Amino acid sequence: MKLSFKPVVAALVLASPSMAFAAEFAIDSAHSAAQFSVKHMMVSNVRGAFSKVTGSANIDEKDITKSTVEATIDATTINTNEPKRDEHLRSADFFDTAKFPTIIFKSSKVEKAGQNLKVTGDLTMHGVTKPVTLDVEGFTTEAKDPWGNIKRGGTATTKINRKDFGLGWNSVLETGGVAVGEEVTITLDLELNKKAPAAPAAPAAKPAAGKK
Repeated sequence: MKLSFKPVVAALVLASPSMAFAAEFAIDSAHSAAQFSVKHMMVSNVRGAFSKVTGSANIDEKDITKSTVEATIDATTINTNEPKRDEHLRSADFFDTAKFPTIIFKSSKVEKAGQNLKVTGDLTMHGVTKPVTLDVEGFTTEAKDPWGNIKRGGTATTKINRKDFGLGWNSVLETGGVAVGEEVTITLDLELNKKAPAAPAAPAAKPAAGKK
């Protein structure tokens, strides 16, 4: 009996219309970074960055709101250009990277916001998961690099209260106020590489003549 898989494939496409328009992208760690800014001594901003960001995005070409993204930040790579401060930030007073080496964002909803996007999802940091919304610019236009790779890129920003994630260490100043602000501004600069489509499965070998 001869079997045809064409009806099965057609049914799957009809059941999930977005499948034909979805494209898989991987975060390019060499050209991506996560930055943050927080008030210091109530008078200035301290800025820092995490140098290793990995993850993936599924971008729906027909309906961008059906897209998804997941990003993982290596918290051990924190860098504020001050080694002693970075060591303190990695300690149990702050990120406690020995127990919680990563920061993870998983999207749950994508909405259009004019020419930009709002991406809502769960942020897991210091063992605590809270919903956050990222204001996103870019990711809607593809570009080809000199080697033929398809790229997308954009910037996402949000603000969080670090105490919501258990990062509560502080020191009270003689003049009033505290040494470290509670509100933290986070910026993600991401570059994405389009993944090549999966190769179709090889057809099953036909039995040799005379064998069943």
